Amino acid sequence: MQQELRQNNGPSPARRSGSLWFLKTAGLTIHKWKVEEEITPTRCHIKIQSDSCGTLRLTTHALAIPNAVPKTPTVQHNVADHFSHSMIPKCEDRLPPEVDLGLLDIQPQQTMDSDFPLLVWSRLDCEDYLSELLRLEESKISCYDFYNALSHLSDNTGLNPPKTRYEQFLRMVWQWRHLKMLKRSGRGHDPAGVLNLKEGECAVLCPACPQPGKNMSVSSSVPRDTDALFVALDANFCLRRRAVSSNETDPSLSQGWAYFVEDSAFKKYLCDHKNDVQEKSTCSNHNAVNMADVKSKKSCDATGVGMVVCARHGMRLPNGVVDLQYGERYVNMDYAFASALRHSNLTLLKVSYDIACQWHKKLHQRMVKMPPSVQPNLHNRDVTFLVPKFHLPAHITSCQWAFSFNWTKGVGRTDSEEPERGWANINAAASSTKDMGPGHHRDMLDDYFGNWNWKKLVKLGSSILRKIKEAIPERNEHQGDFEELTQSLEHKFPEQLVKWKRQVEEWEADSTKPNPFEVKSTGITQASIRLQLAKEEAEISLSESEVLLHPDVTAGFFISTGIDLEDQQRRLREATRLGLSGTDTNQQVQDLFMLGVSTLWDESTQVTNQPHSPEDLLLFLPSQINGKTVCPRKLEMIEFQLREGQAFDALNNIRQGLRSRAYMLKFKDRFLHGQGANTRARNCVKTLDVKIGSAATRYRVAYHALSTLGPSLGQVGWKHHLRPLADEDICALVDVSDLRPGEGRRRVSWIWWVCGYGEQAMEDESDNSFQEAIHIEWCKARARAHHWEEEVRLLFEEMQCTLRFLEWHMNWWMECCSTITTSDEALSEGRHAYAVRQAELRRQIARSFAHIWRDTQSFLDFADTRGVS
Repeated sequence: MQQELRQNNGPSPARRSGSLWFLKTAGLTIHKWKVEEEITPTRCHIKIQSDSCGTLRLTTHALAIPNAVPKTPTVQHNVADHFSHSMIPKCEDRLPPEVDLGLLDIQPQQTMDSDFPLLVWSRLDCEDYLSELLRLEESKISCYDFYNALSHLSDNTGLNPPKTRYEQFLRMVWQWRHLKMLKRSGRGHDPAGVLNLKEGECAVLCPACPQPGKNMSVSSSVPRDTDALFVALDANFCLRRRAVSSNETDPSLSQGWAYFVEDSAFKKYLCDHKNDVQEKSTCSNHNAVNMADVKSKKSCDATGVGMVVCARHGMRLPNGVVDLQYGERYVNMDYAFASALRHSNLTLLKVSYDIACQWHKKLHQRMVKMPPSVQPNLHNRDVTFLVPKFHLPAHITSCQWAFSFNWTKGVGRTDSEEPERGWANINAAASSTKDMGPGHHRDMLDDYFGNWNWKKLVKLGSSILRKIKEAIPERNEHQGDFEELTQSLEHKFPEQLVKWKRQVEEWEADSTKPNPFEVKSTGITQASIRLQLAKEEAEISLSESEVLLHPDVTAGFFISTGIDLEDQQRRLREATRLGLSGTDTNQQVQDLFMLGVSTLWDESTQVTNQPHSPEDLLLFLPSQINGKTVCPRKLEMIEFQLREGQAFDALNNIRQGLRSRAYMLKFKDRFLHGQGANTRARNCVKTLDVKIGSAATRYRVAYHALSTLGPSLGQVGWKHHLRPLADEDICALVDVSDLRPGEGRRRVSWIWWVCGYGEQAMEDESDNSFQEAIHIEWCKARARAHHWEEEVRLLFEEMQCTLRFLEWHMNWWMECCSTITTSDEALSEGRHAYAVRQAELRRQIARSFAHIWRDTQSFLDFADTRGVS
């Protein structure tokens, strides 16, 4: 609220002719304007005084106040310095200066020897900054930007620049953030204050995760699947800190009270294990493993941070954040993992890490070496190690089968990519935190993490509702598909179906058993078909009843040569030179195997009255005759078999090209900088695009030939595996530009799950390769149906956990009222009011969530009875 006081001709002790006075009562901003210049309060001899009741007064003469303060403090608001001989009474029964100023909405920044502040800041600025911080949290506004904005508001002309108070303002905001964190965690209601504060108690907890004693019963002896704790580990190298200041010069105001671990114990552990050698990766070439001991930035004390978060809701866990001194070393991430787990005694753990396939090895031995204060007991816990869904394709095939969320029981639709979403939010603060000292850096990130957790908490109502509205229809759809598939297989493979079910259940109970989702066979290839035909023709040549039309060329070799010439013609169209000798020789041999085809050669030449170029010359293979002449059925069957192998080979080439292309694009985006490097990378991508296009053309030609030959030969089983190839089908298995969901919704292009199976395998249902394909598809359909069912159960359990946690937290704040022991009635009343306010806030949030979720149970009941699609 602003008041504007205009001078009039009436009597006034501060009357000045030709002047205009303005008073901003909330912030003590005072200006006196003359026509020519601005005059500060000090030049007008205006004093800011407080009487014994704490009331501020503006006067031009001193009041008779005992024990007046002899110094001249600076009241800072909007960066305009107001030097005034402040006269604040110092009575015997008066409160300490920092409390006294607090009652006047003034925040002290530093004190002198007489324990009275030399620089104070209007609390309005603190609240303004924090409100701006909350409104602009996504942009991570820094103190520097806010300070400069106030500076320009005070003087945007440069004629009367205010004195620089940036360092003082920075320290004051640091202290302000810390006090707010303590206040919101109830430290003001504990008689022992911060002396009774334990590590991690200032963190905002995840209400949806199971927490014994807060939102779940501790009496249950048998843990349920919904009682599992999902945690995810990851590192971020954007949040580095340069080598400035030290812990002695810039200590943290917090001693591991929020999200960072306690620094002294952590540094001691690192010192004790500085010579530990990290094993190299046996999976893909993971830089996180192989370059863990390499310091990418020599000018940095901390190259980044490692973190443990809730894998389902993305909330940072208490004491789950550590600094990284080099790369993503196990010694750092182990400490973060152990420190975060000490706050939970749940026995079911689902742990995800992008290098979990390497990190989990010898983890139990490394945990034994942890300090007793953070050492977790993993031997009595059921721990499942997984790799986040987006990171999994970068691993070798065996890891993709063993560490996949898609096949693991009890994880629902968890993707465990919450750390990446959190990094996207916090990375904007990297530019303002990288030059801070170690203590300030940790405290600032603690404040950001606390704000992130609080935003996650208040949005749980809408986020869980959105997931439920998606999960229930998906559950019904995939359960229906799985039931239809099972019913169809019960007639053909009743014994195998019982065996498959037993195998997948055994693997879910013991992951060391054979993985039923893993492909064992390699499928058919064109090379295997040629080898098979060569063996058959060798047997025929030994038979005396068989008449050889050519001493050196068999029927299979003839068709195979024709297909090779077809490929050479395509390459010739892509600027490859090819002579006529190949096609000329093939025509001579073709006259022996396909009588009457010479007439077709002559007719094709007479149409244009000139010889065809090699790349356009028609080869008149059995699939290209179209009934114009008689073709032996044996040749048609040979071409059909070779075309089938060619189709599967082309699909393999497409898949290999797409994988290489995806890797190249990802490598380019992450590691290549500059025009030259990116140009070379784009040329490599173009080369891969040409190869993928060539393979797609070969597949379409083979598919057309199969479609032509199949009906006359009575072959239809091949259509169960091969489909028409559309341009939209040629897409990478994991494409960062593809926003469509993955395996859980089965929208992966069909080219990625087709394997080669011969026509005989389709007709003979006892063939192992055919049964394996059906087995894997049945297991995948079962996993999708079960995961959506698990997701529904997890979401409903999380709803109940959230409501129970908010009720517990509300009661906790109400109990804080009974811990107030001060004799100061005003202070006691203030503490009581704050505790009641916090309890009421939790009650309102719980009531809001319950209102949002009021129809979820009826929606589930309706879906269970009638089904939703």
